[in-house]
Amino acid sequence: MDIGSPLDFSGRVVLITGGTKGIGAATAQAFLSAGAQVAVCGRSAPSSPPRAGDREAVFLPCDVRDADATGRLVTAVVERFGRLDVVVNNAGGSPDADAATVSPRFVEKIVALNLLGPFYVAQAANKVMREQDSGGLVINIGSVSAHDPQPGTAAYTAAKAGLLALTRALALEWAPLVRVNHITTGLTRTESAASVYGEDGGAAVASVVPMRRMAVPEDVARACLFLASDLAGYVNGADLAVHGGGEVPARFLAARQQTTA
Repeated sequence: MDIGSPLDFSGRVVLITGGTKGIGAATAQAFLSAGAQVAVCGRSAPSSPPRAGDREAVFLPCDVRDADATGRLVTAVVERFGRLDVVVNNAGGSPDADAATVSPRFVEKIVALNLLGPFYVAQAANKVMREQDSGGLVINIGSVSAHDPQPGTAAYTAAKAGLLALTRALALEWAPLVRVNHITTGLTRTESAASVYGEDGGAAVASVVPMRRMAVPEDVARACLFLASDLAGYVNGADLAVHGGGEVPARFLAARQQTTA
């Protein structure tokens, strides 16, 4: 079987939400390096869009929580490039918050960013992709919180669990022309890692990950390349775990500490 160059994305157009930093920027750089035309969006313009060599992503402003804005975003991508082949729903996140006292407005914003936004973007993209002979692909960037909630993340966990369920529902409805898949990300060393995992960028928590290191954004970017490639042409409704094996259960960590004490 001749599969050619499955990671050559020349002639293909990719849209990445939240694509100006962290996992989104690394994913944009990966697709640019693979030959794709790339558009990234965010609520505010970056000092410079993601680059790979002499190739640069196009920045388009958009608040994905606004359904009308996401429709305009997809229209702008198609008007500029003539098509849309891949969407990476990467925009998301949340600060920790006490579920007992958090405000309804906070919950609404977190659910809108992490669940409704991806739905709106995917819906607009689907209208374009299903009119293309080659169809298209949506990749939703999720979190281990959907499987393993942590204190302080109730709204975020609920939204990310919904995103995983949404992925499976859309995969059923939109196949075979449009595939929809999900990536479960774990501890990832990004620009904001210091505030979450410590000033050492996460070295102190790496011992709880079987791979003995936190992920870097490029780990997730490479998974996106795979799912968007012809190598994954029959992969639909999948949840690809990019978390280094998860986290070692607390009971084993406690036992290890007692042994070494």
